Amino acid sequence: MAQPCNVVVLISGSGSNLQALIDSLGEGNPARICAVISNRADAYGLTRAQNAGIATAVLDHKAFASREAFDAALIESIDAFQPDLVVLAGFMRILSADFVHHYHGRLLNIHPSLLPRHKGLHTHQRALEAGEAEHGCSVHFVTEELDGGPLVVQGVVPVQPGDSPEALAKRVQIGEHYIYPLAVRWFAEGRLRLTNHGAELDGAPLPASGQQIRDLPLPR
Repeated sequence: MAQPCNVVVLISGSGSNLQALIDSLGEGNPARICAVISNRADAYGLTRAQNAGIATAVLDHKAFASREAFDAALIESIDAFQPDLVVLAGFMRILSADFVHHYHGRLLNIHPSLLPRHKGLHTHQRALEAGEAEHGCSVHFVTEELDGGPLVVQGVVPVQPGDSPEALAKRVQIGEHYIYPLAVRWFAEGRLRLTNHGAELDGAPLPASGQQIRDLPLPR
């Protein structure tokens, strides 16, 4: 049994990915969510954490004069929980270079596209407008590049005829709820790490696209 891996999760909203992470705990999973921190006091994810008996904190970014000042306070708040891993789960803030450097190699994010395609917002609409046959979601280590950083795992979702952005988003979210707990567990078990050469799983370099998973539990 691996040593417990302390995880701090950062959120800004409903926390559906947080819930997927909470639901994945136990059954030999060494990941342990020790705190959930939000920049919004009304984030429903805080209620999800409290219902699971997880410590919560709120740090309102509007109370700080600059991004750097907020990030410095956020680092202090996170480090009070002595995390091994920090997980961004719908945390709607662009992080400063100092923050990213502080958590280098132990900071994961999930993005609703098959990176490097469709960085930023409105990914489902953009995938449809581009006429793509496949869409999905990506877990990656965080670097200074927005939605950049070495890829860990991608969930691939087929684009169906007549898809709307909303319908596509629902299927992509199923993929998110599958691959994010998987990546966090890999890290907690010591299987996943970031090296000078990129992301490695079980000591072997991951491909540029990360490990792609196509057999997601999607509705028929």
